[in-house]
Amino acid sequence: MTTFADLGLPESILRAVERMGYSEPTPIQAQSIPTAFQGRDLLGSAQTGTGKTGAFSIPLVAHLKEFPEAHALVLTPTRELAVQVATLIRDLVKDDKDLKLAVIIGGEPYGKQLDQLRRKPRIIVGTPGRINDHLRRGTLGFKTTSFLVLDETDRMLDMGFGEQLDDIVEHMPAERQTLMFSATLPKAIVKVSNKYLVNPHRVSVGATYNVADKVRQEMREVSQDQKYPVLCGEIETRSGSIIVFVKTKRTADELTMKLKKAGVAADTLHGDQRQRVRDKVLRNFRAEKFRVLVATDVAARGLDVPHIEHVINYDLPVCPEDYIHRIGRTARGGAEGEALALVAPHDRRNWGAIQAFLGGDDDAAGNNEYGRMKSKGRSSKPRRSKGGRKGGGAGYPSKKRKDDKKSSAVTHSERPAKSEKPKRSEKPVKSDKPAHSDRPMKGSKPEKAKKFSGGSRPTNKPSKPSKSSGKPRWDKKRKDNRKAAQKSQNQKKRRVV
Repeated sequence: MTTFADLGLPESILRAVERMGYSEPTPIQAQSIPTAFQGRDLLGSAQTGTGKTGAFSIPLVAHLKEFPEAHALVLTPTRELAVQVATLIRDLVKDDKDLKLAVIIGGEPYGKQLDQLRRKPRIIVGTPGRINDHLRRGTLGFKTTSFLVLDETDRMLDMGFGEQLDDIVEHMPAERQTLMFSATLPKAIVKVSNKYLVNPHRVSVGATYNVADKVRQEMREVSQDQKYPVLCGEIETRSGSIIVFVKTKRTADELTMKLKKAGVAADTLHGDQRQRVRDKVLRNFRAEKFRVLVATDVAARGLDVPHIEHVINYDLPVCPEDYIHRIGRTARGGAEGEALALVAPHDRRNWGAIQAFLGGDDDAAGNNEYGRMKSKGRSSKPRRSKGGRKGGGAGYPSKKRKDDKKSSAVTHSERPAKSEKPKRSEKPVKSDKPAHSDRPMKGSKPEKAKKFSGGSRPTNKPSKPSKSSGKPRWDKKRKDNRKAAQKSQNQKKRRVV
């Protein structure tokens, strides 16, 4: 069994870890810490709730103790995660007063953050948006920052922080140590790691797309109207703290008001709240002053509350990855927990995608009725291709259709005519204009006109039609133009008079 002493921790950090109550490292910590102590870049992935924060916090503090002039930066996707990381690092450096820390996150006054920066902190924990704002204002610099941590990188990219990350890294020295951690490792994360990391050591513990083993999952099919009564029944029958995830901020507020009116001790957490309000809600929830927390996906990552026993997905998440992080709020630190998903008819396709993402069986991968569900607004009739034929995608008939055409095709002469239309040569001629066959062929030289020797001049132009046959269109248009010009001239004369 590996202990923290076996990892080669400095004596001061070892005392701090023991004071915090950690007896032995988790698998991600046991594999990451020795590599980070060697000064190498690291790309780590593990299931949520497995101690990734400690895996980069301990090497960070050890690096700053070894290099007194060095500084460190930790970037997180959400404010709550930043506060949680800062709390753990403060516990590690509690005995070292020289290692000051500043939390730079959105939703807080700039004045308060400027006061922290004036104390010249060596550790900065923050979110990319607010860190970037201070860089533009010139109130923050990273010339001496030699240790960078990107926590929950996949979530930062999902939230659109890619450009902010590039701007921040450009302000840092090229010679630095970078640790990148993520609960999942999609292709986008691997691409970003090639940009920020130099010859990184890859650490992966367990299947990143699987949930913790001690989370018991359950799904219940309900109609949208029955979700609230079912939720109330589940809250009554379950014991312990519960977190209810919804899709929108408005739903979070409305559902919290309903639960409070029903006598349930509940509160809400979402991105539209001020930071002091969010901090107060989390403090009260950790202190178990209320039992049910209704939250959006802002609480899906980094929220570490040990007494959460149940996670209820009132609304399914848009991305299957978020489902893993949601139910990862329970069963943390080896404890047991339960996760319930309320699936309405319009959620079936999304639920099938979640099961396929988790690596379920063939039914979960889309061969069951969930996977065959049509998206909203589409008909169940066979699709027509661009050419109007059934069964052939992208405008092409299917193979069977082509064979049928070869075997039993009807020639044009055998097809019944829809309506008898006059042939091109039988169309009524409106004027004495010569037919196309009488015109000279393209490229041939026309015959020279014969010299006029009296009499009627021969011409190829059609003779002037009689009144009974009607005037050509061009003569009528010319006449209308003359009338319009004469009318305009008369109006000008009247104005002069």
